[in-house]
Amino acid sequence: MSAAAPPGGAAIALAKRVAERALWTRVRLQRALAAPTTHPAGVPPTDVLRSRAEWERAVAECRRLRLPLHHDRPKNWDALGAVATILSRLGTDASVLDAGSARYSSVLPWLRLFGLTDLVGNNLEFGVDVRRDGVLFRYGDITGTDFPDGRFDAVTCMSVIEHGVPLEPFLAESARIIRPGGLLVVSTDYDQDPPDTSGRTAYGAPVHIFSPVEIKEFVAVAERHRLRLLGELALEHAERPVHWKRVGVDYTFIRLAFVRA
Repeated sequence: MSAAAPPGGAAIALAKRVAERALWTRVRLQRALAAPTTHPAGVPPTDVLRSRAEWERAVAECRRLRLPLHHDRPKNWDALGAVATILSRLGTDASVLDAGSARYSSVLPWLRLFGLTDLVGNNLEFGVDVRRDGVLFRYGDITGTDFPDGRFDAVTCMSVIEHGVPLEPFLAESARIIRPGGLLVVSTDYDQDPPDTSGRTAYGAPVHIFSPVEIKEFVAVAERHRLRLLGELALEHAERPVHWKRVGVDYTFIRLAFVRA
């Protein structure tokens, strides 16, 4: 099956490739010379980004741990939360799939720096299999993979489901490939009172920011697929600390962690 065309055109695809190479070169060298010696500070497994100060603290924690920062600074908040949850609950022997991954995004390189070795990213954009410092990136649809049942200890899916992903098939497939007791960690665009995004598109789909009602429905569907929410679902936030310049909207992020029953 052929890979999807890269979003943004050839110039953006080239810039992403350069960023990817630089990131994985750093990871390889840092693992050899100065890998992190402590894990991230504990965070709630399920949480809402409530203020700019919160993502700034996440950036500071990444710097303390010498993790390569995501260029979009607020995204360090959800990635660090996912990594911290996996490390605290599953340890460094966990096998992890980053569903809808990009080869330049943060979760897999950070997990690699903490010593994890069984790491996979899949995406419809990928063509032939590529390895970066032992991490496998391969073509794949997150709503229907070819992995065996219970293949992974954890699946992460960061800032992906808002881009037109069919939610029930995604949750059903995640539950199938996560072992009992394993984790699903999802982040997505969210707002307690979503701004109007009519007529705005990104990555080939309408811009969508999840509402409280939609998040509660997502959690209910997850429960039907043996994925139980970890932590409290507190949906209020005082600020809109995320600005998406490309489409001109302000909102926030939510991170949801589930354990597979």
